[in-house]
Amino acid sequence: MRAFFASFFVFALLAGCSPGQGNSQLPKARIVIDTAKGPAAFTVEMATDDASREKGLMYRTDLKPDAGMLFDFHKEGMHAFWMKNTPLSLDMLFVRADGTISTIAPNTVPYSVDPIPSSEPVRAVLEIKGGRAAALGIEPGEKVHAAIFGDGP
Repeated sequence: MRAFFASFFVFALLAGCSPGQGNSQLPKARIVIDTAKGPAAFTVEMATDDASREKGLMYRTDLKPDAGMLFDFHKEGMHAFWMKNTPLSLDMLFVRADGTISTIAPNTVPYSVDPIPSSEPVRAVLEIKGGRAAALGIEPGEKVHAAIFGDGP
């Protein structure tokens, strides 16, 4: 059990939102989420390695409504994030390897160091502006279409 908590906090530190200034050089991808209200499209920065996942969206003071960051861990696992040094509230969408949304952590608390863990193994986490998931009708179980899931737009 102690090993679980130790690895949990390592993931919280490494996988969480870390200094994010200057991430504009990250590759971008278009993703679409199927919702009851219709498709919701985003242009996201791709955080696909440890360095970019550590930088995340920390220190960002603006995030467009149709923008975000997709953290790709390449395989399923338990992942936790935090909001340290992140002035924006975010919605965190935890996404399974098949592209379906497992859970959503809505309207995260800026600057909080409390861990926000996945409830089950996930392949990726999508961060979008806080409140957007509810506004767009995005719910757990819905499908995220992205190249990493083999069905990008």
